[in-house]
Amino acid sequence: MTDSIGDLLPKGRFEEPPEVRVIKEFVQKKFRQPVGVTVQPAQIIIQVKSAALAGALRVHLHELQELCQTEKHLVIRIGG
Repeated sequence: MTDSIGDLLPKGRFEEPPEVRVIKEFVQKKFRQPVGVTVQPAQIIIQVKSAALAGALRVHLHELQELCQTEKHLVIRIGG
């Protein structure tokens, strides 16, 4: 008998890095829009759906970087 994929995967739930949670909550609270966040070694990419949201978010990047307590470069990427 073979093991099911559910038996092979770890039981613990994957937790987002704290920076991801901070960014998502910040944008949801201020702009009521969902965003995607990707953490890379030197940067954090914030994926937004519109140029309008990207422009509005850009003025808050310094504040957002302080909230995240990170030295990584914050990048805004527009795309669906």
